[in-house]
Amino acid sequence: MECDFLIVGAGSAGATLAARLSANPGVRVVLLESGPDYRSADAPAAMRSANPSGIITEPEYARFRFESLRAQRTRVQPQRTFWRGRGMGGSSAVNGQIAIRAMVEDFDAWAAQGCKGWSFDEVLPFFNRLETDLRYGAEPYHGDAGPIPIYRAPLSRWGAVDQALGEAALSLGHSFAPDHNAPYALGVSPYAINSRDGVRVSTNDAYLEPSRGRANLEIQGDAHVDRVLFEGTRAVGVRYLRGGEWREQRARTVLLCAGAVHSPAILLRSGIGPPARLAEHGIAARVALPVGEQLQDHPLAAFVVLLREECVPPAGFRHTNCCVRYSSGLHGAGPGDMMIVAMNRLGDSIGRHLQGEAPKAFGLLGVWVNECTSRGALRLASPDPLADPVVEENMLDSQSDLARMRDGVRRLIEIARHPATRAVGEIGGVGLELARDPSDAEIDAWVLATAGDAQHATSTCRMGDPGAPTTVVDPESRVLGVENLRVIDASIMPAVVRANTHLTTVMIAEKMGSLLASV
Repeated sequence: MECDFLIVGAGSAGATLAARLSANPGVRVVLLESGPDYRSADAPAAMRSANPSGIITEPEYARFRFESLRAQRTRVQPQRTFWRGRGMGGSSAVNGQIAIRAMVEDFDAWAAQGCKGWSFDEVLPFFNRLETDLRYGAEPYHGDAGPIPIYRAPLSRWGAVDQALGEAALSLGHSFAPDHNAPYALGVSPYAINSRDGVRVSTNDAYLEPSRGRANLEIQGDAHVDRVLFEGTRAVGVRYLRGGEWREQRARTVLLCAGAVHSPAILLRSGIGPPARLAEHGIAARVALPVGEQLQDHPLAAFVVLLREECVPPAGFRHTNCCVRYSSGLHGAGPGDMMIVAMNRLGDSIGRHLQGEAPKAFGLLGVWVNECTSRGALRLASPDPLADPVVEENMLDSQSDLARMRDGVRRLIEIARHPATRAVGEIGGVGLELARDPSDAEIDAWVLATAGDAQHATSTCRMGDPGAPTTVVDPESRVLGVENLRVIDASIMPAVVRANTHLTTVMIAEKMGSLLASV
């Protein structure tokens, strides 16, 4: 039976769209998700926890992750696990629950680059629509009635590394910004968190769960989409595998919301992409577009903090509450082009590859390049829809990114040496001598060898001016060269924003949901 909207992927964007579009009882919506379908009440305790270490690393929760997916962070590194969420809520069910908005300048740059309708003033209503800000909801740039609660831990509930970073950064000249989601805010901030009473609120919880009783919304889990089906240039549905059986779902409009890794993979298997890349796998090119060729993520360099016994928080303690968004002033970068973060207790891939045999309870101090110029790539490893794509992030390729990361590491060294940090633990396992000033070459070699990503992949189906050679979708998220097919998720961001990407992805879905509801 044909549906009006077929949504592929139930993550930050797909769950939002499913809820908003199915609010119209005259519209039939089908939502296909490659991971498990489950109700909010059935989510495991590790998923609901304020600390995501368990849900993102423990073997018993592998069904909620793309467990075999790998990525090469820089060109000199081997591949490592690339965390992406599976199941209802997607990565919003396994991420760090960070609800930070991008900068005003990010969206104004989108508009200036040909993304009409995406300036800050034009996207602000959709940020406001998605949130209930528990502290600043009365401000005109915030919302007080949206599905996602926005919480900030008071300083009394910060962990030892949070407090050390905050104290050190303030003493080194950074200002205090109590609301990093206020326009133009920079400085030391309490991280805004999408949680309620210490419990994660994913898009499954915020959007899908309240919509489940609608007769016009059909949800299928464990549905692995192979490709989009076409009649001529018109998308008419998808082919997918469920329960060991190949099936087809027909639709008036197909919306790919499978994320920055899997939306481009579906397009490539559908014959939409670089013809030479498609030919390597015997796929005929339907439309020649630069799918997968503009990948970005935030490169992160981190020092492990071996915590003093009295500073070790209890299991499940919130892993981060403090960040410092600042401007480097280097290489023509804009405001807020860098970020420093604290991590109180970890066990995940951000730090595990750095800390060797250190105790399980450890913290991190990290710095990442927030405004990136380096670009990576995603391509198919095989036409088999069950095979993971090849992800090469190529982080720190550009001289601008590398130089600003080098400067960020020097700033991080200052923080690591600060008495506030020394009071909570020792810096260990970093492979970089802090007792003296390392050379530029030493820092460069270290970050290239050890940098991780911040799990903020974007831009593999880049939105832009339809006439630009890097564009895959137009400003209304329509895939160029075909009809009735749109991509709506983090993959369409023209560039990775100067913030964690979850809230911006939900905003994109809110904005496009409003547009589609009016069509």
